[in-house]
Amino acid sequence: MRKKVTIIGAGPGGLACGMILSSKGYEVEIYEKKPFIGGRNSSFTLGEYTFDLGPTFFLMKNILEEIFEETGKKLHDYVKLIELKTMYRLKYKENRELYLFRDLEKIEKSLNSFSNGAYEKYKKYLSSEEIKYKKIIPCLSIPYSSFFDLFRPQFIKAIPWIDAHVSLFDVLKRYFDDPELRLAFTFQSKYIGMSPWEAPGTFSILSYIEHGGGIYHVEGGVSKLSQAIAKVIKENGGKIYTSTPVKKIIVKNKKAVGVELENGEKIYTDYVVINADFANAMINIIDPKDRKKYTDIELSKKKYSCSTFMIYLGVKKIWKEFPHHNIIFADDYKKNVDDIIKYGNLSEDPSFYIQNASVTDSTLAPEGKSTIYILVPVPNNSYKINWDNEKDRFKNLIIDLAEKKAGFKDLRKNIEFERIITPNDWEKDMDIYLGAVFNLAHNIRQMLFLRPHNKFEEFDNCYLVGGGTHPGSGLPTIYQSAKISSELIMKDK
Repeated sequence: MRKKVTIIGAGPGGLACGMILSSKGYEVEIYEKKPFIGGRNSSFTLGEYTFDLGPTFFLMKNILEEIFEETGKKLHDYVKLIELKTMYRLKYKENRELYLFRDLEKIEKSLNSFSNGAYEKYKKYLSSEEIKYKKIIPCLSIPYSSFFDLFRPQFIKAIPWIDAHVSLFDVLKRYFDDPELRLAFTFQSKYIGMSPWEAPGTFSILSYIEHGGGIYHVEGGVSKLSQAIAKVIKENGGKIYTSTPVKKIIVKNKKAVGVELENGEKIYTDYVVINADFANAMINIIDPKDRKKYTDIELSKKKYSCSTFMIYLGVKKIWKEFPHHNIIFADDYKKNVDDIIKYGNLSEDPSFYIQNASVTDSTLAPEGKSTIYILVPVPNNSYKINWDNEKDRFKNLIIDLAEKKAGFKDLRKNIEFERIITPNDWEKDMDIYLGAVFNLAHNIRQMLFLRPHNKFEEFDNCYLVGGGTHPGSGLPTIYQSAKISSELIMKDK
């Protein structure tokens, strides 16, 4: 008799887990609260404009390719991937700019014109970080259920390269003298919602992942990945129910035996997989008597990532002079980061990201028009910012900066459609604890066996996938969490 797996949430982790298990003969049912799949890796439209809700960088495509291969499919049969030859444009104070390319001749010229002798230092960076990457990545493909897992061969071999005792910014000092050049290889800590001055040096591999493996766009938007995975699940006979929220997990004798839906229906199962936002799921779908470790008080003591302020614009113009990805640094980047992470202030000169996707993908907007996606890292809701009062003012500040500092001239007067998402919206509409979109922070005390385990600690027959478990947040690591948890389920006899 086939074993049944019930997955709570159709985000990328839940979907990837469902794809793997449905391909191995498990009966898979996914229950999603929202009327759409993908979670933060979903999409929406404004008129004829299509936007990714969340992730716009697709990295480490090999992980998802391998998952598709494991299920007997090919990723490239389901989506079209476009490698971005210009990885991104970085804009600093005083109109200093740096373009980074995949082509070594182009990046040599760009780096050396930005900072004398930078390319030779870049080659040293690539060489050293490639070794570090190869040592650390195997550590992210295995589960950690206790301190003793740190004695596995993969981890022992990686110890000299982990750099847990120093910050990410300190690691980059080994390669680059120019502080602004260091920022080009440390801003990626924003992908995990942390400061480069606080993130462990381990995460220097984030920038290497881009430079060593490339940055990809998915035609139609990165959300197409979730749609592709959902298609495979259905081809395998799995079922996905949207607009069907789970009220609670049914636990008997310290085992998950099913879920109760909001409509009162009870679904009994062999395994439950939680893909909902970690802290939100603990508080809302697990009875307090069934969680001794993750009580409300303990959850409130944990460290969470920053949030984001989002602006999505459908505009009557294409800025062909700018690339797909644009990072605009605050004049005082460290102050801006400290405002976000330490003090909970809204900076008057914030750093932000602009996706100018229509220069790559004509399917996202009507001809001659474009989608502009702006992401601004901001404090999470633990700092109690009154977004009802700040929303319009902050939006106008960012659009002013996009026009004047980022160079997107006449942006405001070309806007046809707009949507704004604040940390309050992330928390209330997307059920994200404190609006912390990158989930639990990735400090040393919340990594590996100190992070919520893939095989849930509170009771049996329950597993976690997503950014709140090992290996962490970001699409590649979320897919990896799905692979780890699926393998644990398949090993459970």
